[in-house]
Amino acid sequence: MTIQTPPPFVATPDDRVSFHRTELGPILTLYGRMVAAGEWRDYGISALRDMAVFSVFRRTAENPLYRIEKRPKLRLKQGQYAVVSMDGQILKRGNDLAAVLRVLERKLIRPVD
Repeated sequence: MTIQTPPPFVATPDDRVSFHRTELGPILTLYGRMVAAGEWRDYGISALRDMAVFSVFRRTAENPLYRIEKRPKLRLKQGQYAVVSMDGQILKRGNDLAAVLRVLERKLIRPVD
């Protein structure tokens, strides 16, 4: 009878893309302002294999109004952050998250009647 040693434990890195705390700060600040204005009501965060998504909802049971996406593979091409509307149109894309989120801040500014 031979004694076999078990193979060494190899930890596989978590291969999902997610938002970092420094990225979630500006996103949640904008979300809080939009909730206070009555525009948004709910959100969802998805960490997928090739991208992370922060989805914003007006009501819980409907499709997201906007998606804030992080795709690190596009970092050197078009920019890793993007704001996508409900119909799939890319509103803004770039590597600076604050600049990309400004397109949604403009929606908060409305003329007063």
